[in-house]
Amino acid sequence: MSYFDELAYQFIDGEWRSGSGSWDIVDFNPYNGEKLSSITVATVEEIDQAYRAAERAQREWGATNPYTRRLVFERALRIIDEREDELGAAIAAEVGGTLAKVGFELHLVREFLREAMQLALRPEGRILPSPIDGKENRLYRLPVGVVGVISPFNFPFLLSIKSVAPALALGNAVVLKPHQNTPICGGGLVAKLFEEAGLPAGLLNVVVTDIAEIGDALIEHPVPKTISFTGSEKVGRHVATVAAANFKHSVLELGGNSALVVLDDADIDYAVDAAVFSRFVHQGQVCMAANRVLVDRAVEREFTEKFVAKVASLKVGDPTDPGTHIGPLINEGQAEAIAALVDRAVADGASALLHGETRGTLVAPSVLGGLPEDSPLLTQEIFGPVVLLIPFDGDDEAVRITNATPYGLSGAVHTGDIERGVRFAKRIDTGMIHINDGTVHDEPIVPFGGEKSSGVGRLNGEAMVEAFTTTKWISIQHGRSQFPF
Repeated sequence: MSYFDELAYQFIDGEWRSGSGSWDIVDFNPYNGEKLSSITVATVEEIDQAYRAAERAQREWGATNPYTRRLVFERALRIIDEREDELGAAIAAEVGGTLAKVGFELHLVREFLREAMQLALRPEGRILPSPIDGKENRLYRLPVGVVGVISPFNFPFLLSIKSVAPALALGNAVVLKPHQNTPICGGGLVAKLFEEAGLPAGLLNVVVTDIAEIGDALIEHPVPKTISFTGSEKVGRHVATVAAANFKHSVLELGGNSALVVLDDADIDYAVDAAVFSRFVHQGQVCMAANRVLVDRAVEREFTEKFVAKVASLKVGDPTDPGTHIGPLINEGQAEAIAALVDRAVADGASALLHGETRGTLVAPSVLGGLPEDSPLLTQEIFGPVVLLIPFDGDDEAVRITNATPYGLSGAVHTGDIERGVRFAKRIDTGMIHINDGTVHDEPIVPFGGEKSSGVGRLNGEAMVEAFTTTKWISIQHGRSQFPF
């Protein structure tokens, strides 16, 4: 029995069971169209059951010694080591990830589980002075209680674990809703991992469903105190609005329109390698991907020739083939949208330095130059293998163009002068930017998040403590207070 048969269920209060909705979410392999699983959707009633189970289980878990909580994550790490091939095959099948992408995802999952072990011990209390004689002020860091997690399809195992593991480590319970295109890798596998690692029943619940079935019940429910959402800016705005209306804290990791900037003193060959990876890793379905590559006109010709040649050499096809660089997009609708986007850009005046063809869910890379300044492509996120080449004259113009977008997630600048790069980076309105490297990075202890429409809040390291715990003030009067009446 494969994971896709074994885990095609809801996981509520420690039990695998069918949803009671009237329709199914059908899970397909995006490369060959094979049906992987069919899952009957969870209803509003089952959302309530999941949250109530989490609420009950959390009380004891929150009081559990953090050294004991750590043991769950140690066991989870061992399970991943033992099942690496099986897990990798599942990710390749459901997500269409190449072998390199699968390896990268599993590596980061391990790193985030290791960090979760440390997070269990991270919350610290404080004692603050008081102007009132005999009074002691204590500040306690406590779990928020129950966290709702909504994860995306592009790195489903990783981006579910990234919020689920620290929330659990810090003493919370979780209800996880994976993306409809990746219900197994983003949901079932996560539940199975922690179930086998010995996590007590009820602490992690997975509900596979759709807004068409449950509306906003996952966010509006009275139990969760924090909602962690990773996904598109459009949906993120809705999540933030509903959460705020219900007095819930939300952590939003949203889309991007990152730029990789090549200054006139950059190592051109190295910059080409960084730019190709930054745009085309996982078919460009990465929030941090370099949608735009900005090149100083002094080196534009050399860079463009080398860049286009390298992009043209990328192999498109079966993600399980070790030689494949670019696998399928998540579904045919997304592939058709990307193809239409390129055709529209060319019709509006862009030059196709490389115009990739589309076959089903396989979309070959496109490189577009000469875009009109009012092109909507310059300011939007492109979730696919399309890159925009944009020339500039000098650092000031590069800063202006880079910042001319509603997004501000990641970025990179290439230069032979590190301090010049730092000065440039400080001027960019983005949450993260890298000097002489790619735009796609995530490290467990470094705050991860964006500015502007790329999100609210941060994840990773100490930011996880901020996101998934709350501060309680307890004062003690050791003497006797004087009251005015």
